[in-house]
Amino acid sequence: MIIVYKTVTAYFKKHVLYNSLVHVLGGVGVGILVARPYVTNPVRWGLGLLVISIVAHLYPLLTKSSK
Repeated sequence: MIIVYKTVTAYFKKHVLYNSLVHVLGGVGVGILVARPYVTNPVRWGLGLLVISIVAHLYPLLTKSSK
């Protein structure tokens, strides 16, 4: 588990814009779920953004270079 954390953290340190985008998407998803704004299907939008954020957190593990 610690290796996974270190791998993701190292990737996020090298790719600052990607790190920001992933966490903004997650934050907006949580905000939509908590606030329930008057948009079409707030639960679908909120969960969709959270799923994108979670998958984006897993991306560094899939692209780990084989050294």
